[in-house]
Amino acid sequence: MRLYHGSVVEVRKPSLRYARKKTDFGRGFYTTTQKEQAEHWTTIKIDRAKDAKRKVVSVYEFDEAILAEPDINIREFKGADEAWLNFVVDSRKGIQHDYDLVFGPVANDKVFTVVNLYESGVLDAPAAISELKAYKTYNQLSFHSKRVLDALKFVESYDV
Repeated sequence: MRLYHGSVVEVRKPSLRYARKKTDFGRGFYTTTQKEQAEHWTTIKIDRAKDAKRKVVSVYEFDEAILAEPDINIREFKGADEAWLNFVVDSRKGIQHDYDLVFGPVANDKVFTVVNLYESGVLDAPAAISELKAYKTYNQLSFHSKRVLDALKFVESYDV
């Protein structure tokens, strides 16, 4: 499977060293199957970085054979449902999980607003999910252990 990671630097050897805790799926290395999503993330990341000069997408091949190994712990969300919504809220609060890989929708800016409204109690779960269905969502596959990170093989990078 081909995966993309948007950043301000080329990432030949992914690690958890620079991973932030309070993100959609917790502390991990985030990728997507969609080039345009990774390219969009380069813009977000360059705006956050102080001295960054480049917007870079790193491209990987993911050896999916690791998914068949019985001791790999995977969480997959098919869409923005109540389980996904609660997982994102918990992860953004810093609540840890024990998954090696998490796959599901990404909470972009519009989706993030709905998640915040749900978390604050303004929207209940059915209303939030109904609202989320109105937005185009992208996907993300986040890596949370060295073992699964080692299944990512760097292919190339390109500047956006």
